[in-house]
Amino acid sequence: MTATGVANVRRISPGWRAGAWLAAFAVAGIALALIYPDSYQQDGGTHFLFARDSWWNHALLVDVWGRPLFTALYALPALAGYLPAKLCTVAVSVAAAWQCWRWAADEGMARAELAIPFFALQPSVMLLASDTMTEPLFALVLVIALRLRRKGRVFPAIVVASLLPLARPEGFFVCLLWGIWTLFDDRVGGAWWRRVCALPILVAGVAAWWLAALIITHDPAFIVHNWPHNWAPTGATYGTAPWLEYWRLRYEIVAHPFALLFALGLVVTVARRRVAMATSLVLMVFVLHSVLRHYGLFGSAGYPRYFVCVAPAIALITLAGWNVFVDALWLAFDYVAPVWRRWLRAVAFAAAAVLFALVARNTLYYIDDHATARDAFAIEDANAWLRAHPRPVQQLIWSQAYMCIIMRCDTRNRVFFSDDHARNLALLETTQPNTLVFWDGETGPNWYGLHGADFEAAGFQQLFDKHYELEARFARRRWYSQPWKRPQEMMLFYKTDNGSHTPSRPDGR
Repeated sequence: MTATGVANVRRISPGWRAGAWLAAFAVAGIALALIYPDSYQQDGGTHFLFARDSWWNHALLVDVWGRPLFTALYALPALAGYLPAKLCTVAVSVAAAWQCWRWAADEGMARAELAIPFFALQPSVMLLASDTMTEPLFALVLVIALRLRRKGRVFPAIVVASLLPLARPEGFFVCLLWGIWTLFDDRVGGAWWRRVCALPILVAGVAAWWLAALIITHDPAFIVHNWPHNWAPTGATYGTAPWLEYWRLRYEIVAHPFALLFALGLVVTVARRRVAMATSLVLMVFVLHSVLRHYGLFGSAGYPRYFVCVAPAIALITLAGWNVFVDALWLAFDYVAPVWRRWLRAVAFAAAAVLFALVARNTLYYIDDHATARDAFAIEDANAWLRAHPRPVQQLIWSQAYMCIIMRCDTRNRVFFSDDHARNLALLETTQPNTLVFWDGETGPNWYGLHGADFEAAGFQQLFDKHYELEARFARRRWYSQPWKRPQEMMLFYKTDNGSHTPSRPDGR
């Protein structure tokens, strides 16, 4: 970039630069939604089914695992289809990025528009930006509440923050922290008892959830009764991990090239007591999830995506580190002869552009390396075979949510399997004729203990059985020219009216 080019960049208003970043983020999100038709985890597809089916099963609107705020927002786009629901997440993520920029501007931070890429290029943020997971919505609600509080609108901020438990379990803990902020906030009221009286507003969201659950289910203890069994306070359903598990996963939370900027920003914000809400939120979530993961409490599974909940705060801290570095660099350039100064700044701008491009590429690789997302292509292949060889289907049994989604199945007739193998076999025996089983070779056996032989023993005819070596969607750098493959198997079984077995090619051809 020439010196003239640097001057042109600086003449562009921050609003236009922010708009360009937001547009790039939106285009990337839409592209990812089209490239990866399913979620990277089973949770995403199941959240979609909850939202879609909440139109007839109203209890899903208040389901604890489904997250009421997510289900209510996604119910309409889910009715239109899986892709519209994923595009809804793109819109939510872009809105959160926009709010990050406005929050940085509210704080008076230089180069506030860079909060957008520092938010969007967090690996787990980009991973979920076109998915149907709950963390992006939590991040949006959180940053709106933070901006309201920053602007002095403390009571509207408390009301918005009270909605956080309806989006993610972390919301309960954020509300506790918000209560501490409220007790020490002079803007709430001069006397201490005025601040204490404001605390009940933080339970407004949960109170509305309870009331809605009572109206829909007529069960005053529905939230307790509906609490997922694997969210027990103890039990370590998903095992335990060392104390520094999230430190080990840090580059899945903050992109590797930005990690030093984040560390620098954290030191600076704490030392200068700037954006204290951001630093306290990030530290609270880090400590909270480290404790939960170490002891295996409340079904903690140790996913880096949990930190998407506080991604706006991470973005502002990273921006603070960037500003310190760039200001120091510009100061150093002031000691250089003017004839060289412009060229050095041009080199710095070019280096920054290359840095952001490399982070974007590495983030794309991070998304592409999630093996389970590739299963969708095998599922689509098996479904294409089924369309070419149709059967009357009265009931569908599936091992992955995308199988139900792609076949537009009715979940009202779902067979609910568990980890009890004997019970699952008994359920298979009682299935009605014209039942189709859409099964894979990993999730189905691992979650439910059911293999192909179990379906055949229960009177099902095998229609299709094909093994896959699923490639990555994007080529890798030279030293990673052979991306690892995802082995998978897709099977179709069918129970006929009379139990007869019609010959068919087991390889699906």
